[in-house]
Amino acid sequence: MVASAMLGGGIGPAGWVLNAQVPGAYSRTDPVAHLAELAASYGLDGPGVGMLTAASVARTMRRDDEGVSVSATVGLRVPTWASSPGGASDPELAPMRLDGTSAPAWTPGTINIVVAVPVPLSDAALVNAVVTATEAKTQALLEAGYPCTGTASDAICVAAAAGGTQEIFAGPRSTWGSRVARAVHAAVHAGALDYTETLRTL
Repeated sequence: MVASAMLGGGIGPAGWVLNAQVPGAYSRTDPVAHLAELAASYGLDGPGVGMLTAASVARTMRRDDEGVSVSATVGLRVPTWASSPGGASDPELAPMRLDGTSAPAWTPGTINIVVAVPVPLSDAALVNAVVTATEAKTQALLEAGYPCTGTASDAICVAAAAGGTQEIFAGPRSTWGSRVARAVHAAVHAGALDYTETLRTL
């Protein structure tokens, strides 16, 4: 498994993945300890991966593609270009009511993606799968009308089966990488469109 998560990040074995929702005004300064507490409250023990998000986990988008399964929570209150001038502020989406007044404060979000691949992947292929998934995420956002590469706090986890012969490729034109790309694209695109509809109701 490979993950950019605060809890259990890096490459290594893990038995569970937790994507926990927190308030937009999250103020704890010990997120790793908090994630460990949350995992324990769900009966999760042993090595695992924990991520935090202010996006609604009730609106998780799940998509499958020929054995690959993807879950994504998509929050885009502060869309971000990965490369921007130093010191520049990211634009914050501030939806307006039809009468022109500001809408109430709404929790910011992030994009957390969990990918499950049913075959073993080498360490290099795991990293390659992260690249492929990130490219697919950005493509989905652009196609959904969001001019950004994501948000500044996005996280990803790619879990692969253990044991057996490892696949060594996971780029977008490889057998498993192409499936990762399509499933991530579908989940993030659906999540971005859902987020747009949510903003319109505020």
